[in-house]
Amino acid sequence: MAFCAENNAASAANGFREAVCIDTRRIYDACGDRDCFRGLQIAFSTQAQPIVDEASAIKARCAEVIGVYFEVEPVAFNRGFYSVDMTFFFKVHFSAYTPGAVAPTAVEGLAAFCKKVILFGSDASVKTFSTERSSVTNCSSMPIVNVQVIDPMILSCDVCDCTSTDGPLTRPINAPAEVLEQFTGSFENVSYERCVTLSIGMFSIVQLERQVQVMIPIYDFCIPEKGEQPQAGDPCELFGRIAFPTEEFFPPRLADLNTDET
Repeated sequence: MAFCAENNAASAANGFREAVCIDTRRIYDACGDRDCFRGLQIAFSTQAQPIVDEASAIKARCAEVIGVYFEVEPVAFNRGFYSVDMTFFFKVHFSAYTPGAVAPTAVEGLAAFCKKVILFGSDASVKTFSTERSSVTNCSSMPIVNVQVIDPMILSCDVCDCTSTDGPLTRPINAPAEVLEQFTGSFENVSYERCVTLSIGMFSIVQLERQVQVMIPIYDFCIPEKGEQPQAGDPCELFGRIAFPTEEFFPPRLADLNTDET
């Protein structure tokens, strides 16, 4: 009893009030990857491909991740480990320069890349029933996959003749309907005369999580300390309270930046 009383006194001095059990996700394993995808063939829709075929020059502007789809399977003879097969879908923005045109034409293409990682996700065989769920997930024993990605960087862009023997093989892209709906036109029965390939670099973090119950210390409730700011009647008076954005006009020099960030 003396030991408990001593701990309680120390906890009270630190602001600790009680320990509570919460239901949350715990990360069991994670990996950070730096991937370089070479020779990704771009698929264009029936509306964009004719523009690409007639263009005298094509420039890749930027790329963005529009979807990540994955499958999780346990690794045989390695208990607690799981293989995560991921398919990344990219929307790539191009500028197509056609002869006689004053300004380039903006076109969008679709690319996909698959990769696999093996992570530890522990073992579980429980099924959770909750009023927040209308049904039980069939794969409830599998860990939860969390993928974080940064929009990739375009490293190179190449254009070639699809009819030549050196050109890449053109095949229909297999993408979910949610991905295809983000483009104008259809990706079926597209006649390719010119093909575009990209090399891109991307950073990603893959995590395996499980729903667990953990005990955490409670210090106090989160009571907002910031009150509502009264609205000024004069908009110029409200504008005068805003600090001048000096950093927007004078970007930091290379010497001012952190070495790690650089």
